[in-house]
Amino acid sequence: MAVEKNELKTYFDAVHIPLRLACATKSGWPMAVSLWYLYQDGRLFCATQRTSRVVSYLQNDPRCAFEIAADLPPYCGVRGQALARIEEDKGVLILEKLLERYLGGLDNDLARSLLSKGYNEVAIILDPVQIYRWDFSTRMAGVVPVMLDLVAKACP
Repeated sequence: MAVEKNELKTYFDAVHIPLRLACATKSGWPMAVSLWYLYQDGRLFCATQRTSRVVSYLQNDPRCAFEIAADLPPYCGVRGQALARIEEDKGVLILEKLLERYLGGLDNDLARSLLSKGYNEVAIILDPVQIYRWDFSTRMAGVVPVMLDLVAKACP
């Protein structure tokens, strides 16, 4: 099911789970990695070390797929295809925004550790080609335990 931009922004802002990014390795085999993401201006932004294999894979073939979905029922989320590009000069800026989003700030041991390697950080920018939402919460309504029903409030 296609998704409208306002609906996407609401979902992406509300859900603080990693994005699963699938790309082709140099041998042609697919590989999936989990990365923190930020949604801004219709794009998804991630950060990783310049020496990360995913960087070389995306430079070799920028076509990729992504999914942002929780692992607990009721299952729902957003997935799609995108073209990726690597931005060498935006790595630290995106990393700082990701640390704010996922850790609530830069004043903690993990943030300091990641920022200490910021000189080697690059941004991965995903320009979506197609985006779809999926939501199994209605079909799972009778079987999902009440304590897990919190996920349904974050479905797109």
